Amino acid sequence: MMGGKACIKGTRVTVGMIVAQISEGKSIDELLADYPYLKKADITQALSYAALAVEAKENEIAFA
Repeated sequence: MMGGKACIKGTRVTVGMIVAQISEGKSIDELLADYPYLKKADITQALSYAALAVEAKENEIAFA
């Protein structure tokens, strides 16, 4: 966690930052070029985490 935000372990790269850049059209390869200390698995795990977080929030709302 970085300031309460989920981040890639050992970095200051947040899951939100990864998701935002992907949503703006950046490819995983472009992200890896921008952040050479990341691995492809870091990015795919960040995207998986974001998907799970959204699903959990949707379930929370559905059952409220």
